[in-house]
Order: sequence, then C-alpha cells, then structure tokens
Amino acid sequence: ATGAGLAAQLRGSGQVAVCFFGDGAANRGPFHENINIGGVWKLPVVYVCENNGYAQWTAQADITLVTDISSMSAAYGIPGVQVDGMDVLAVHEAAGEAIDRARRGEGPTLVECKTYRFHGHNYGDPQQYRTREEIADWAENNDPIKRLSAHLRDTGVMTEAQDEAIQQQVAESIQAAVQFAESSPYPTPDELYKDVYSYDIA
Repeated sequence: ATGAGLAAQLRGSGQVAVCFFGDGAANRGPFHENINIGGVWKLPVVYVCENNGYAQWTAQADITLVTDISSMSAAYGIPGVQVDGMDVLAVHEAAGEAIDRARRGEGPTLVECKTYRFHGHNYGDPQQYRTREEIADWAENNDPIKRLSAHLRDTGVMTEAQDEAIQQQVAESIQAAVQFAESSPYPTPDELYKDVYSYDIA
C-alpha cells in the first residue's frame, strides 16, 4: 500500500491506498518501515489494523506490552485513531476522516479497529487458545451486523420486515454462489496465468 500511495502521490491522481493487517503484523519490521516512510513522505495511505486480540493462536498480551496499536503512530509522527471495530458507523467515520486527511496532502493515518473474529485463524485451527463461551459472548453481544441492524431499526431507517427480507436475500445469494462453485468444473492448468498481470498500462 505504501508503494501504491507513492504512485498516487507522484501521479497526482487523488487516490488513497488502504492497507489492512492484523495486530500480529504490527510486531514485524515491514509495518514499522512502511509507516515510517509513509509519514516522512506524507503519502496518501490509510493503515488499518484489525486488532482482534490474537496473533494467529497467541493472545496479543503474551507477545507485546503495547496492546493499543494506534499508540505506535506517535513514534512516526502520524495520527493514530482507535475505534470500535464492531461498530460499522464508527469505522465508516474514522475511515472517512483518514481518507480526507490523506487527500489533503497531510499524510497517512493509522486506524486501529478493536475487533474480534468468530472463527479460527484458518480452517484447521482448533481454537484451544480461547473458550467457546468467549466466542459465544462476542457473537451474541458484539456482532456488527446485528448492531447495525438494531441501529437502523431503532432510528426508523429500516423496518423489521425489511431487515428480514434483506437477510433472506443475502442467504439466497450465498446459497446460489455455493451451488455455482460446487457445480463448476475444476479449472484447467492454463487458467493459472489468467488475471495475474494487467497489461493495459500506459
């Protein structure tokens, strides 16, 4: 994203690059190197840390004393913003402000979204590092879709019937996509090279 931000700056395109990474990545060198040069060159980049409290299978507090990733921004002279990553509207507002700042030529922002993942890090993750009760509590009380849905209903933007209709439509779309994938033939070896490069560069 830092390279894309540099390209946008050099071209004067007004574009903003957005980079997403987890809390575990914030302990690695490339994170610090990119944020540093992004700040020095005032690149139009928004660095978004999805801090779910676990670096793969390890609790964040077990590997770093700095559990608020947004505070790391101070070392590089850029703003750091922490937001409830389970609140769609809060994330939207923080992202909008960071993007506007980047477009004004004021450089990057580090946005930390305190969030949670309901499933394992990968398909084979046994999730022995957290309890089923913890997962259930987050799913019941902090599901961002449920929270946004409740907000829209409470503010009169959407009725319960509309909410149910949307959920049904989404469920049907997902089922259709799954059926399409399962009934599609396996790709041939020559498809490995499709859409790898963009040749329309001028």
